[in-house]
Amino acid sequence: MGLPGATKQSFAGLDLRHRSFEQHFFKLCDFRGADLRGASLRGARFAGCDLRNADLRDTDLSYAEFSSVRTHDPSYGRTDVTGALWQGANLRGVDAEDVIGWPDQP
Repeated sequence: MGLPGATKQSFAGLDLRHRSFEQHFFKLCDFRGADLRGASLRGARFAGCDLRNADLRDTDLSYAEFSSVRTHDPSYGRTDVTGALWQGANLRGVDAEDVIGWPDQP
């Protein structure tokens, strides 16, 4: 049995504040403009997802993994991760250009 999650689904613009997506696997999902403030994404995996203009302030991203994730497009908006928890997160697959609140050393 695989991890809970979604493939090729749109969460664009949805209010997902304070929801729990711990250990979920998201592949090719659209989170553009989604409000994820205060959500728990501990251990979640994001592969090929679009997080442009997503609001991830105060989100728990501890032990989350990212691969080929989009976070910025001048014509669309900037992702905000101010106050997010990053302990143990794998951020190697993130292009963090112009991300608000990005940690200097994850």
